[in-house]
Amino acid sequence: MAITKGNKIVLVGTGAVGSSYAYALMNQGISDELILVDLNEEKAKGDVLDLNHSIVYAPSPMEIKFGSYEDCKDAALVVICAGAAQKPGETRLDLVHKNVGIFESIVGNIMKSGFNGIFLVATNPVDILAYATWKFSGLPKERVIGSGTVLDTARFRYLLGEEMNAAPTSVHGYIIGEHGDSQLPVWSSATIAGTPIAPRLTDEKKQEMAENVRDAAYKIIEAKGATYYGIATGLARITRAILKNENVVLPVGTLLEGENGHDDVYIGVPAIINREGVRQVVELSLNDEEKEKFARSVETLKDIQAAIWS
Repeated sequence: MAITKGNKIVLVGTGAVGSSYAYALMNQGISDELILVDLNEEKAKGDVLDLNHSIVYAPSPMEIKFGSYEDCKDAALVVICAGAAQKPGETRLDLVHKNVGIFESIVGNIMKSGFNGIFLVATNPVDILAYATWKFSGLPKERVIGSGTVLDTARFRYLLGEEMNAAPTSVHGYIIGEHGDSQLPVWSSATIAGTPIAPRLTDEKKQEMAENVRDAAYKIIEAKGATYYGIATGLARITRAILKNENVVLPVGTLLEGENGHDDVYIGVPAIINREGVRQVVELSLNDEEKEKFARSVETLKDIQAAIWS
């Protein structure tokens, strides 16, 4: 059966990340129809009302409603932001067993509706939960996408822009690997106007920047309880790439099948995104140190997978 067309989106989970994503969608005019689904019906209905009061000032009309899993049957995209939240002092991987159980129920209910679109997963630990969504849904791997390192890369490019005194859109560099503590910056391919950035920085500065990217979530969570604006905007960017068939490269979570020497793991890597989902993984030319760090990140996630799906 052909993939569901149109641009109807169902958002599952209207906590801080989900509601921020809905707000970003409306402000950017990405979709014509958005359905909010949440166990906390009162909160979700409040978000619907609040968002609808903003449409008069939005760039384009948008139908926003409260709904149920049944609404997924003709959705082009289902975005999952539901699940247990990360608590202060807790790593993303601490959440895994709790959220895999939640996802088995959510994905099962979505697939019962007859859903035949694309999944976009944001809940942490996102790499494991994207893998779980792929397993539970039975959909082709290109149609199950994790947010991957889209936020980590945004943080990296922001810091590179500050360091180079240039707009972050004009510097190019990727964080790859786990959306978590084993992630790594690919210094060997970080550039500004095609010029390598790494030779301009000391080893100490590169280490400091990598740590600031890696630990950003912990600092934000300590300060205000959760991170949501950055990831919500990253999700909106992935959504636009899908629905507008952009064929743009974004660092998302996708299943490796031999790329960079690894397989059977969802992990953050640059990939070409279009209306069919992930069209192709872009294999970066990693140096030996980066290959070693990426392999360790893969093993970190595979150890968790083995504990769940052994």
